[in-house]
Amino acid sequence: MAQFKLSIDKREKLSYIFLVFLFIILLIGLFRLQIIEHTDLAKQSENNRIRVESIIPRRGIVTDRNGQIIIDNRPSYTVSVVPVEIVKGKTIENLSELIALDTAQIRKRIRRNMVSRYQPTPVKRDIPFEIVAILEEQYKKFPGVVYQMERVRQYNRQLGAETFTGYVGEVSENELKKISDEDVHLGSIIGKKGIEKKYDHILRGREGTKYIEITASGQLVGEYADKSKIPAEPGGNLTLSIDNDLQIACTQVFDTFCCGAIVAMDPRNGEILAMTSYPGYDANIFSSVIPESLWNEIRDDSTHPLLNRPLKGKYPPGSTVKFVGIGAGLEEGVISENSKFKPCLGGYQFGNRFFRCWKASGHGSLNAAHTLEQSCDVYMYQLGLKLGIDKLSEYYRGCGFGIKTGVDLPQEASGLNPDTKYYDKRYGKRKWTLGLVLNNSIGQGELLVTPLQLAQFFCGLANDGVV
Repeated sequence: MAQFKLSIDKREKLSYIFLVFLFIILLIGLFRLQIIEHTDLAKQSENNRIRVESIIPRRGIVTDRNGQIIIDNRPSYTVSVVPVEIVKGKTIENLSELIALDTAQIRKRIRRNMVSRYQPTPVKRDIPFEIVAILEEQYKKFPGVVYQMERVRQYNRQLGAETFTGYVGEVSENELKKISDEDVHLGSIIGKKGIEKKYDHILRGREGTKYIEITASGQLVGEYADKSKIPAEPGGNLTLSIDNDLQIACTQVFDTFCCGAIVAMDPRNGEILAMTSYPGYDANIFSSVIPESLWNEIRDDSTHPLLNRPLKGKYPPGSTVKFVGIGAGLEEGVISENSKFKPCLGGYQFGNRFFRCWKASGHGSLNAAHTLEQSCDVYMYQLGLKLGIDKLSEYYRGCGFGIKTGVDLPQEASGLNPDTKYYDKRYGKRKWTLGLVLNNSIGQGELLVTPLQLAQFFCGLANDGVV
């Protein structure tokens, strides 16, 4: 046993070595904290007492050609939660009772909209001032909950202008992947439809940033002096070619109709003066979170209020395209102004089918000019057969049918302008009859156009062929 005993000198030396070893470890730790990890730790420390808040810019105002308001902004309050400041069993539970959202919905919105644990994450927009007052007076009950005054979009419901104004809403994850602008993040408000979407980069402006100092209990101290506030840049304003008075007049016309669309254009320059779809919807409902019941009601409505008829509605143009057929016949030398075909006796026998004229008693013998005047179907049937489906399609396309007009609004439909290639693909090569040509010659059958295309066509007629 004696061989394992250490002398006092050796014990002292071992103690010194141990102390030196501990001192070296402490030095290494201090070096790591003070030098290597200083920046990260300082940032974390600052984040514990500094709240980063976005400054939402004023979205640009949209006016008509005379300076009358089409889209404006109104003040509103948004409730947000700072994730890092949430107190378990208190924050979300108390907030749930106050804003009438269950805790699961609040947590879902926090996860969906969170940019950083230290930044306010929007939970509910457009809350009444009474709730703001409660949050201000009873802030200790709602640790991590903040409110912010924002401006939300206000659309003039009297105009019925949602066909071109569109609306705004929170950016989705899928939309965010397609947007290159670094200023857009989860929770940002962007244009979703219409002018709001097309010119979002102009209207939205750029967010600013401010730094707020808070106490450990979450009470606001004031703006943090060591970091400068970055001011928001307001969005630009837009002036449209729309005439509000004409727009209102067009909307009021539909009081006696179940549904329809109106497009009013200036044939001299192609400017759209009014455009409305009926029935429509109130774009203001998208300024805040839409209740699921209301969304389902709009979506399932049999009158399709969400359908933008002027831009996306595709309809047989009917007798309006008889101008194209007569024009094609004259251009191709198939007819002259005084050319006549078999007289109209109320219909036209083609194969084993009798194609009727709208006038059962018939129009008799007509020339090209009188055919347009009387809108005779039988004359157009015979002219269509002489022109053929491809020649008809060529002239329809030349008049803007089957192709987009290029209006500066998203999601415009092209319509449908069938030709031989289309019918071969649909029915099989040479497995379709020439009876389809007769239908197309009077604007029926598969030929489909949008109201905007039709308005553009008649502008061309009024302007000597120039669109």
